[in-house]
Amino acid sequence: QVQLVESGGGLVQAGGSLRLSCAASGRTFSSYGMGWFRQSPGKEREFVAAISGSGVSTSYADSVKGRFTISRDNAKSTVYLEMNSLKPEDTAVYYCAADRFRYLITSSHEASYDYWGQGTQVTVSS
Repeated sequence: QVQLVESGGGLVQAGGSLRLSCAASGRTFSSYGMGWFRQSPGKEREFVAAISGSGVSTSYADSVKGRFTISRDNAKSTVYLEMNSLKPEDTAVYYCAADRFRYLITSSHEASYDYWGQGTQVTVSS
């Protein structure tokens, strides 16, 4: 069992930056692919970014490519999402997720992920 705890959300003006963190429990963090998803009111949860367990592979949704960066520190069992040039449409609850079988590749599909955090709110004002 893996527990995920997100932090770093908050209120920021358009054009600003935030850094989300997701701390994971468990001894095998480096073998887990990690992903970030988000959900806005009235919308389905959507993929944002993912990183393989090895850290070699990353993938991004087109809407955040060039503005967001996902990274991980396996020694700290933590994955990060650096968000720059934020837009009001980035407002959402952001969720961290872990996939037990993604050491070399990434997945943008919710069904691939086995564990989820409770989410952290990001609000971007215009």
